[in-house]
Amino acid sequence: MDSPLIIEEEDEEALATLVPVPPRRKTHSYSLQFDQKPHHQIRKHSLDEVPRSATLASEAVYFDSSDDEFSTAGNITENAAVETNAGAEDYIIVNPPPNVGVGDDDTEPLPEFIGAGGGAQGYSRETQTGKFLRNIACTETQLWAGQENGVRFWNLEDAYEAGSGIGGQVRRGDEDTAPFHESVTTSPTMCLVADQSNKLLWSGHKDGKIRAWKMDQSSVSDDDDSNPFKERISWLAHRGPVNSIVISSYGDMWSCSEGGVIKIWPWDTLEKSLLLKPEEKHMAALLVERSAIDLRSQVTVNGTCSISSSEVKFLLADSVRAKVWAVQSLSFSIWDARSKDLLKVLNVEGQVENRGDMPPIQDQQVDDEMKLKFFSASKREKPQGFLQRSRNAIMGAAGAVRRVATRSAGAFSEDTRKTEAIVLAVDGTIWTGSISGLIVQWDGNGNRLRDVNHHHRPVLCFCTFGDRIYVGYASGYIQVLDSDGKLISSWVSHNEPVIKLAAGGGFIFSLATHGGVRGWYVTSPGPLDNIIRTELSQKETLYARQDNVRILIGTWNVGQGRASHDALMSWLGSVTSDVGIVAVGLQEVEMGAGFLAMSAAKETVGLEGSAVGQWWIDAIGKALDEKNTFERMGSRQLAGLLISLWARKDIRTHVGDLDVAAVPCGFGRAIGNKGGVGLRIRVYDRIMCFVNCHLAAHLEAVNRRNADFNHIFRLMVFSRGQNLSNAAAAGVSTSAYTTKSNTIPSTGAEEIKSDLAAADMVTFFGDFNYRLFGITYDEARDFISQRSFDWLRERDQLRAEMKVGKVFQGMREALITFPPTYKFERNRSGLGGYDSGEKKRIPAWCDRVIYRDTQSSPFSESNLQCPVVSSVIMYEACMDVTESDHKPVRCKFHATIAHVDKSVRRQELGKIIRSNEKILSIFEDLRFVPETFVSTNNIVLQSQDTVILTITNNSPTSKAIFNILCSGQAVVKDDGEDSDYNPRGSFGLPRWLEVSPAAGIINPEGSVDVKVHQEDFHSMEECVDGIPQNWWCEDTRDKEAILTVNIRGSCSTTLTSHSIKVRHCFSARVCLLENRPTNLTKNLGGSRRYPTDITRNGSTRPRTEDSVRRGKSR
Repeated sequence: MDSPLIIEEEDEEALATLVPVPPRRKTHSYSLQFDQKPHHQIRKHSLDEVPRSATLASEAVYFDSSDDEFSTAGNITENAAVETNAGAEDYIIVNPPPNVGVGDDDTEPLPEFIGAGGGAQGYSRETQTGKFLRNIACTETQLWAGQENGVRFWNLEDAYEAGSGIGGQVRRGDEDTAPFHESVTTSPTMCLVADQSNKLLWSGHKDGKIRAWKMDQSSVSDDDDSNPFKERISWLAHRGPVNSIVISSYGDMWSCSEGGVIKIWPWDTLEKSLLLKPEEKHMAALLVERSAIDLRSQVTVNGTCSISSSEVKFLLADSVRAKVWAVQSLSFSIWDARSKDLLKVLNVEGQVENRGDMPPIQDQQVDDEMKLKFFSASKREKPQGFLQRSRNAIMGAAGAVRRVATRSAGAFSEDTRKTEAIVLAVDGTIWTGSISGLIVQWDGNGNRLRDVNHHHRPVLCFCTFGDRIYVGYASGYIQVLDSDGKLISSWVSHNEPVIKLAAGGGFIFSLATHGGVRGWYVTSPGPLDNIIRTELSQKETLYARQDNVRILIGTWNVGQGRASHDALMSWLGSVTSDVGIVAVGLQEVEMGAGFLAMSAAKETVGLEGSAVGQWWIDAIGKALDEKNTFERMGSRQLAGLLISLWARKDIRTHVGDLDVAAVPCGFGRAIGNKGGVGLRIRVYDRIMCFVNCHLAAHLEAVNRRNADFNHIFRLMVFSRGQNLSNAAAAGVSTSAYTTKSNTIPSTGAEEIKSDLAAADMVTFFGDFNYRLFGITYDEARDFISQRSFDWLRERDQLRAEMKVGKVFQGMREALITFPPTYKFERNRSGLGGYDSGEKKRIPAWCDRVIYRDTQSSPFSESNLQCPVVSSVIMYEACMDVTESDHKPVRCKFHATIAHVDKSVRRQELGKIIRSNEKILSIFEDLRFVPETFVSTNNIVLQSQDTVILTITNNSPTSKAIFNILCSGQAVVKDDGEDSDYNPRGSFGLPRWLEVSPAAGIINPEGSVDVKVHQEDFHSMEECVDGIPQNWWCEDTRDKEAILTVNIRGSCSTTLTSHSIKVRHCFSARVCLLENRPTNLTKNLGGSRRYPTDITRNGSTRPRTEDSVRRGKSR
């Protein structure tokens, strides 16, 4: 337990200067102390609780394989009541009510000691299960999700139906999910884009492939989800992962990947490949792969590239101006969607760059520090002893790790400017979000217009609906901004980072890192939420459920030794017959200067674990009979600290989403000889956290121990780990976005609720190292021999600190009735085995188990407002185990968990939505669309002709939002027969037609002029790798296109449309051989774009319908 490495007083002082000294704390709950938000107050309740306050404005509609589908919740930052913390100075010893047992066997709970602080409060946490989802895309009728091994979709009309698990064969974790359909297994899905014109969903994957899926999966039976649907076509698009896909204003597909690679896949080729039969997939793939246009090679001259070689993270199709934005970490490139020319390269500050291909920054000093050079004595110095050399080695390693962290932070401080999200607003402006939380508005030409910052956490995603901009943050917040960037409202949508947002079907869908999807009504926050909340609260008895589970906690400081199978059976295996979950924490699994230093080095690059740690996990698993009875869920090791968890197979369906965390508290807060490792898991849709701690040693280090707990509680951040079984988290991503450092506190002005404070149940266990004070060795031995534990408990440092609220505030521990577990001589049984050596360390209860749940008062009833109620039914030490100088301790809980039958609640919500007159009235109001008028419905264009189309908003009060698409194009037949109109990708324009602006906002009683222009385009009769082989080939046939002007209100769930026929009549050859453009870049399709002005046979003024038909230019 005690480290043999002694730190002298001067070293203690030096170490103290290396890390911030924890502030002096008030004696109240850590969950209150560290979760206060100065800017926004957060309502505290379980997410399954039906809120009692009618002032809360937002209502969540959960729609996924994990969260509480279509239930009511949402923490609103405005109008939220803050609960008071009463009685923070009180501590109490409580005894269970007489003749009251828990469980089927009526086991009597043990008396408990409750520390000061904590008060009455609820704990908010969401849960997820099922396959992990990476991204989402939405249409008006379907919600698609890309997952770890394919895609799935929901039909929104089935949103309120019973869960898939009723009478069906579904994957574990998806039992309560709204009915969905799933694809065949693929590589992890990185991005999605919906092409509604061709009823296709395009997906980009980690293996570099792009796949097309039919939206109308008629072959998938509603009664049989066992047959996954297959892709329509697929091809290898990139060598690395496909980071983003967009479809441009002209229907071409653009994709990006690592190394600054951007490729274009012409729609003409995609269309041909889609016409091939399914058995000709291989030919279709070759056809598409050969058509690729590599934009990076086109802007590379003499080995110098105009764009950076860093990874292209996102693409954005600017449909207003027919451009495409490519987003790299610290720069943007803007491309013409028609000509595919590079228009501009600029950095995140808005400064134009002449060359973006800059070599990555390398700090050789940081590189050297990462090698962790160990201290070696100079020849002139006197030889040092082993302990001194070990101490120096660890101090040197700690210093190296600390310097690396410090210098890296300094060297890469610009990283907070990195762009993490981009979106096009309806007014044509572009909005980007960065890691710092800064949101920047740009015009279509890349000019920086304004900066806004409403939250100090990373911006991870955007979406738009009407004239509103929705922002998703790493803190789980969603904010709603107007077109000027002003904050309209915000709420906590998830307790995980919000990584994707999508709009459709009257909802804003949000996706969190664990795969939880929630739907928010477009009116939220608003009256609709309050109505649903009230109605559902009256039906709580229909969907509320309770389940019981017993949890065994084991803690043991193994002192770098190993245990026999018999010892492990005595400690754990003999008491698991009624246990559903087993969590085991070990300390000092492996120590030594070299190991600790190497462990610290590995942690800096994301590696952890050791062979010795794996031996312990395997040995404990054997004692638990994990092959037949228990299933290993996962583990986390930090130097000598190890935690692992098992779940009984018969409740495994209700257990999942295991995450891990580690916080070092050793030398310089960088070495894991002291610290904490944690596991977070979902049990019956409630979150439980298990934290194994090893706190500072020595009798006098009470304040240091308190500070260690402080440090662990605040900074423990859970994320997907390496040593999780594949089934443990049901496919949780290995690349979940890490939003908080495990060792460096957030510097943001807004404190985010800690993961431990947000859980429904938290259990701390381990070697806390609190000793007995005011007592001698001999006195302690005498009291132990007489089993006078009442008096010894009064000398317990931990109890004394908890009484005054300095540590484990508001948490509980069963009364100790076993002898002190430290310190013993190895392999000596009985109480005579206490240390009798030279130091004669005073026996102490170093090894403890302390917990809290959602109870506001002892022995409360479990319900949706107090979802987890636990009691201790066993708390004892295994005195017969002698392999260490500590005795192992075990603690068994009986937990009653209240949760929701999500399938039933979703159906009840559907009944409310369909029958409530007030709700139906609100939905009807959302269907309002302003009345508009277009100046013509028939346009005829000749060479280089331009016509002005005027759209007028007749509404005196409402804005109108317009969007112009091309619903089809055709070649006019000579025989006068009706033409066959075929849409391009995502209703893209034909190459001979330009429309600007193609989208925007029309003020009440205002109008907007749209230029409709014919531009020369020369068809490519032959293409080799996208290079036109016949420049003088010109299509002289007349062509037609149907433009559709879609009109919505600022928050309309429906639209109205105007249809306009545009005909291009060929008049004369405009591109002769001798006029062939000389400045076209190699590999670039299309022709040179000429500016539109009145000096070139094109009129820009409005024209009458008659003159349009005659094709006259005035």
